[in-house]
Amino acid sequence: MRITVLSENTSQTPRCSAEHGLSLYIQTEQKNILFDMGQSDLFAKNAAALGVELSDVDICILSHGHYDHGGGISKFLSLNSKAPLYLSPFAFGDYYNAADKYIGLDKALMSNPRLIHVDEESLCLGEGISLVCLNGQISTKDIESAGLTVCLGGSKQPDDFLHEQYLIIEEQGRRVVFSGCSHKGAVNIARLLKPDVFIGGFHFSKTETEGDGAARLEGAARALLSIGADFYTCHCTGVPQYEYLKSIMGDRLSYISAGTVLEI
Repeated sequence: MRITVLSENTSQTPRCSAEHGLSLYIQTEQKNILFDMGQSDLFAKNAAALGVELSDVDICILSHGHYDHGGGISKFLSLNSKAPLYLSPFAFGDYYNAADKYIGLDKALMSNPRLIHVDEESLCLGEGISLVCLNGQISTKDIESAGLTVCLGGSKQPDDFLHEQYLIIEEQGRRVVFSGCSHKGAVNIARLLKPDVFIGGFHFSKTETEGDGAARLEGAARALLSIGADFYTCHCTGVPQYEYLKSIMGDRLSYISAGTVLEI
């Protein structure tokens, strides 16, 4: 399996620009998969610079309904005429950040026939490829919303992230899990899905690296270590927070940036 990072908050090469967002191009033995599309058309510009043909994508996945993962949907649909785009039926909710800024998707896309709403708890997309949402397995009391909200019935409440889903690819005896932001908790997700490799953001960027925040990060690092997987993180983890986690997790944790290519 080959994974090319098309968009991320940082870049490891002058060929790629960076933005707050995430987009991954995944080449398996069977399919070419695009996992998230960043917040703009930057993922497509970086793809061109890296020699990635987005017209070759067979399957597109949206991890959750936030602009920094789905802002590039229109651009992708204009560049690729065949790939279905799988997303949660809750993806077009009214989502806001802690500053009360709308961070949801462009609702003009809701009726696009290329979009497939995944109503099941899990869905097989082909041999060794599946989507899961874990909505029935992770309690809201185990989720830290970090100030993110959803507007329901005219009032805002802490987001329960029903719109978040995860990609699992099983290939050559290894189970690889992809998570956009891990809003339901990276530890919760990894414990339930039991990956050999976990790739995605941990949503720790607002967590302090001192005091109670440091205790939270240390607890997460030790819990992740106990799972026995290799972790590649990015985007919403935060660089200082990554460095803190890295000091505990060592070579079990790495950071990926725009332009990074992984061979799993």
